[in-house]
Amino acid sequence: MKLYNTMTNKKEEFVPINKDEVMMYSCGPTVYNYFHIGNARPFIIFDTLRRYLEYRGYKVKFVQNFTDIDDKMINKANDLGITVAELAERYIAEYFKDADGLGIRRASVHPRATENIGAIINIIKKLVDKGYAYNVDGDVYYSTKKFKEYGKLSHQPLDELESGARIDINEDKRDPMDFAVWKKQKPGEPAWDSPWGKGRPGWHIECSAMANKYLADTIDIHSGGRDLIFPHHENEIAQSEAANGCAFANYWVHNGYINIDNRKMSKSLGNFFTVRDVVKEFDYEVIRFFMLSAHYRSPINFSKDLMESSKAALDRIYNCLKTLKFLSGAAETAEFKNGEAGIAAALDKRKEQFIAAMDDDLNTADAISALFDIVSDVNVNLIGGNPSKQMADKAYGLLKELGGVLGLLDNEKDDDVPAEITALLDERADARKNKDWAKSDEIRDKLKEMGYTVKDTRQGQQLIKE
Repeated sequence: MKLYNTMTNKKEEFVPINKDEVMMYSCGPTVYNYFHIGNARPFIIFDTLRRYLEYRGYKVKFVQNFTDIDDKMINKANDLGITVAELAERYIAEYFKDADGLGIRRASVHPRATENIGAIINIIKKLVDKGYAYNVDGDVYYSTKKFKEYGKLSHQPLDELESGARIDINEDKRDPMDFAVWKKQKPGEPAWDSPWGKGRPGWHIECSAMANKYLADTIDIHSGGRDLIFPHHENEIAQSEAANGCAFANYWVHNGYINIDNRKMSKSLGNFFTVRDVVKEFDYEVIRFFMLSAHYRSPINFSKDLMESSKAALDRIYNCLKTLKFLSGAAETAEFKNGEAGIAAALDKRKEQFIAAMDDDLNTADAISALFDIVSDVNVNLIGGNPSKQMADKAYGLLKELGGVLGLLDNEKDDDVPAEITALLDERADARKNKDWAKSDEIRDKLKEMGYTVKDTRQGQQLIKE
């Protein structure tokens, strides 16, 4: 398997540090609101990477944090008249509602910054002791110029980063590019005791501390959106490598941006959507399918038309699954029939096609194409024929297996057919037996009005709820 490594700007063969377990850290949300569709993309992508690694036989220890203390949270809690801790509890619960809907599996560990203050203080102490950080009256800053490789992830030297960055003007800092790892308490803010007085951690330091605590000094994969490359991930590297004296992560994996109707998503443009907004019109699974329909490093454009297309595409696969279940239940032969070996071999090739796509830097777009190739194979070779139960089950199982790797196709609906519909279907079967084609068509049209499509197959009538 190859992954594109932002650190080296090229695809590299993935070789974990420990063959028995992959250590993977992915930046989680700041829990002050529902997460938006831009957040949803990395959550879905890196859940899929984790799923695929496990599918390929790796055990994965996956850590995704919750940032539950920062300026946004303090301001939002004050606006609502509640504590920061109450705000965090509310939106962590809301995160899981949306994440569960999107098929995002729970991480091995979901650490919170406020539950790891001791680990954060320990890494800051290391940085201070080694001369990489300094205390100014209770505020502790990281000295970027002390870390000679600063800028290696974003591939820009420090002077270029400095000229292009929005610099927080602060006379206490020795250099404009220095950043806070510990912030002195302001009146009314939550705070914890530390060697530098009461305060709270900076944003960047929490991920360094938690990746180190729950994984190791050097981890296999660190992931997140492209917007985190600088300054967040650049600062994580500077902190972690200065404190621990070794590489922080061997593979840095970043997903591309999401646009709304070909424009950058922005509250000021009025095109800012939370996942909770989108699911008022589209199912969670449609959102996941949409996010996986493009390569993760490419920009992706979100629009209502593209979501409608994703829904139609997903429905096509589900309809194929329904048809295969029908064919399996109506099959006259249990074991493979003569002539089916070639079809079975073609399906095996589709599995190889899927794996090759996923091995090539998690190319979910091509992997989804492999699913549709299976659907086409079924339409050409099985529908209209009289396949064995084993043949229908093989195609069905393969779609479910590969769809599951993508976190899809787990929402089949077992439609309970009302007695009235069953009676009409039986009546239509009798009409066809008696060659009363007019009555057969009349009942078919009536069923259509009631939300059911009838297909006449060699195995009998197939009823599909629309």
